[in-house]
Amino acid sequence: MCRNIRPLNNFEPPATRDEVTAAALQYVRKVAGTTKPSQANEEAFYAAVKEIAHITEHLLDDLVTTAPPKNREVEAAKARARAQARYA
Repeated sequence: MCRNIRPLNNFEPPATRDEVTAAALQYVRKVAGTTKPSQANEEAFYAAVKEIAHITEHLLDDLVTTAPPKNREVEAAKARARAQARYA
């Protein structure tokens, strides 16, 4: 999994459209093997981002869990601590 794609399910407040689109963009970049498409591929590239973001929003809406929602600030603090341990 690409390190830049973050889990989006079960957060309070729920993932925003911008977060979903950013994850879709990272996914398409990874699959396409490029961060910026050529002019010839630009339309297909961004159409894929749009479709994947749309499907991801449906997925997040349909997922159910009994776990309590995660707090964004707490999860960000955990990620910073992991990064500090990894790169210290």
